[in-house]
Parts: sequence; C-alpha cells; structure tokens
Amino acid sequence: MKAALASAFALSQIAGVVAHGGVLSYDIAGTTYNGFVPYNTPVGQSSIQRIWNKYDPIQDVTLPILACNDNGLTLDLQKTASVAAGSKVVAFWNTWPHDTGPMLAYLAQCPGSTCTGVDPTTLKWFKIAEAGLISGTVGKGVWAAGQMIAANNSWTITIPSTVPAGNYLLRHETIALHSMPAQNYPECAQIQITGSGNVPPPASILVSFPGAYKQTDPGITIDIYSNAALTQTTYVIPGPPVYPGTGATTTTGPTSTVGSSSSSSSTSRPATTSTTATTTSSAPGATQTKYGQCGGQGWTGPTVCASGSTCTVSNQYYSQCL
Repeated sequence: MKAALASAFALSQIAGVVAHGGVLSYDIAGTTYNGFVPYNTPVGQSSIQRIWNKYDPIQDVTLPILACNDNGLTLDLQKTASVAAGSKVVAFWNTWPHDTGPMLAYLAQCPGSTCTGVDPTTLKWFKIAEAGLISGTVGKGVWAAGQMIAANNSWTITIPSTVPAGNYLLRHETIALHSMPAQNYPECAQIQITGSGNVPPPASILVSFPGAYKQTDPGITIDIYSNAALTQTTYVIPGPPVYPGTGATTTTGPTSTVGSSSSSSSTSRPATTSTTATTTSSAPGATQTKYGQCGGQGWTGPTVCASGSTCTVSNQYYSQCL
C-alpha cells in the first residue's frame, strides 16, 4: 500500500513538472551555459542563472518572486556571461505544453561592478523584446509561446546594440493564459554587456518587479475560452513599451505581435517585435490613429499617421503609428 501511494505521488510530481517549467540553458555566441537545476540543492551548482527552486507558476503578480522566480538569489558559485551588444541570446525552455501566451524579455542594470548579490526587486527593468498574439483570434490563434514550442522550445532575442555596456540581469518570461489568473514563468541570468552603446532607457519605460504588472491588467485576466475570445484579435501584453534602441527585436516568428500596453494603461496598441527604422508616409488619404497599423506587406489601410506620431517599420509585414 505504501509503495502504491509513493508511486502515485511520484507520478503526480512528474505530471506537475511536465505541466510547468522554465529556462534550462542559454546559448550565447555559440557557448552553452547551463541553467540552475530546480528541486536540487543550490550547494555546488554553478550557473549564470539565478536560483529558481521549482517549476510552479506565479499567479500573483504582486509577489517579490515575480522578479526572478522563487527565490531569485545568487548562487555561491554564480557565473556571469559576457554578451556583446547587438548579439543574440537563445533561451532553451523545458518541454512546454502551453502554446497560448506571450514571450517577453527584460534587462536591469546593476549598480557597481557585478550583479552578484544584488536583489532583483531593487532594480529598474526595461523591456527589450515581446511577442504575443501572432495571428488569428485570442481563442484560436497562433501565439508566441506556440512559436517557441515549434522552435524546439527555444526563444531567441537580440541584445539591443545601443544598450550601454555594464552588468545586467536578463529576465526571460512567458505568461501562460490557459488558466485564470494567468501563470507567469520568469527566470533571470547574469550578463555583462560589452560594446559602445550609449542610449540608456528613458525613465518612462523603467519598471520594478513586482509593480510592472497589476492583477487586473487585461493581459493577466484575459479569458481565452470565452465566446468573445473566438473573435477578439488583440491581446494587451503586460508591462511597459519596448526599449526604443536599435536592435530590440525578437527573432522567433515571421510577424509582429498584436497587443501591448504600459502597465499603467489599459489602452490597446499593436506590439512590435522590432523598433528599427522610422518613416513618415506623405501619401494622401485617411490617417491612422496612434498605435494603429500603417503599413506592411498586404496592408491596404491608411498609411499616414495622425499628427504627433510617425509610421514605424517593425518588419516587412507590419508598421505602426508611434
């Protein structure tokens, strides 16, 4: 009887792990960095990643562990990876069953010469990449999380080339929307960015964790199983706008996402996965409102932006009034 109970418990633990997860390793300039191994003692572990003890989701965005997961502390054998500004970082997740939800990445610069020992809840974060609803509807569409799964459970971002050199925490996150409230899965890694970048993030896009999201944000409370979700084609990605520096892109997926907003606003706007080139069309005709689509392959709507905004190219498929 005891053996049967033990077996059942073990199976339940395995099922729980399969259902949840996190970032297991990173590839930076061809070098693989192992992540922290959850459920094991941190003693003897060495990684660029901060400690995250378990695969469980975070469903209360007001908790301090939203910054870098539970518990987000520095390892005794903590490593820091050198990353050239403008280069790519590939995060490899465990086998992931939740294909409905956004993918996000943030940076936070640490004071001094290292991030080791720095409390992530004391830092100011800025978003460098986001992707949400790629196509279709909220209830039946293609999501960034689905693209991550299709890419062998990997998500690739580019460290913006204009970010100033220094020591940073890099925060990867996915938000699984199959439950209410949503399930947040963040992990952090320590990196040292090199290069000649000289564009610090503006104060208007800096956020804290917790604080960047509210439990009432539409991107957290959304019901993907509702009747409305069958026709809804926008999703409001939680958090601030993406850092405007050159190179702030996500490289997984052919199209930009739909729906993003500042954490202090519920105004929906199409989110971009790139903020590279900016052009203002002088073509005649109707004008597009701020945050509306203004161009892209196959676009037949307005190409002139309302006063105070310009048509910003995200990629060949999407341009947006910003």
